[in-house]
Amino acid sequence: MTVLRRPRKATVMRSLPKLDKAPGTAGKPARTLLPALLSAGRPLVMGVLNVTPDSFSDGGQFLEPTTAIARAAQMMRQGADILDIGAESTRPYGGALPVSAEDEKARLAPVLPDVVKLGLPVSIDTIKASLAAWAIDVGATIVNDVWGLQGDADMATLAAKRGVPVIVMHNRESADADIDIVSDAINFFSRSLEIAAQAGIARECIVLDPGVGFGKTPEQSITCLARLGEFTRFGLPLLVGASRKRFINTISSSPPDGRIGGSISAHVLAVQKGAAIVRVHDVAETVQALRVSAAIEAAR
Repeated sequence: MTVLRRPRKATVMRSLPKLDKAPGTAGKPARTLLPALLSAGRPLVMGVLNVTPDSFSDGGQFLEPTTAIARAAQMMRQGADILDIGAESTRPYGGALPVSAEDEKARLAPVLPDVVKLGLPVSIDTIKASLAAWAIDVGATIVNDVWGLQGDADMATLAAKRGVPVIVMHNRESADADIDIVSDAINFFSRSLEIAAQAGIARECIVLDPGVGFGKTPEQSITCLARLGEFTRFGLPLLVGASRKRFINTISSSPPDGRIGGSISAHVLAVQKGAAIVRVHDVAETVQALRVSAAIEAAR
């Protein structure tokens, strides 16, 4: 999801029924897409598709178009509700190479149209409003902005004009271990929501993401998860993307692809604390974990 720099973003769900897709999402007008998805009455699973050579967990694995499209189809079969596709790595811990809008588009052009044809809502993971506009024209229906409308000044205007849902993620240019990270994120969200309101983005089109791993120490990422409920004050759905993040390694030493257990644990707990959407690399395992957790809760 994008290079970490500033250029020039629920209710606890106690049951997880069968894996039917949210009613009426196919062809749903953009402004009503998010409410329709959330009406499924269960946490939603967003599958990650990185069409990049350098993403921290799976860089290069899905750079080839046919492989990327096959991966998207696999995640759909595994139960993903949303597909999140990005062509510029965020690599939260540094080392990502900047990508021009032209290069980003070149990576996406052979992939995005076929991913859209699969029929799931597609989120475009970018910090560039021009790239987001192109992706929406191709069929993407959600914008995932890791700078929470505070990077590209045109992003909020674009989202408002197109009426698409936008994921507003908390981010920082660098981590500061001395701050209260939850207060910092709350202040950041307040600014983002002011920008959204001024641009005319409808409240029902906004999702908040505390940005686990972005501009945070591992301990601060854990704190954001532990205090996730504090973000519900905004009355907006929450998305958590803890998948394979570095904080897991500080608890149980492991490479990114060895952090599935930690990722699932974080996401199950996040749902219990109010997350409406989880963004994951390992769709089948996460869907199974959420279903089992919900079944146990329902039997209490």
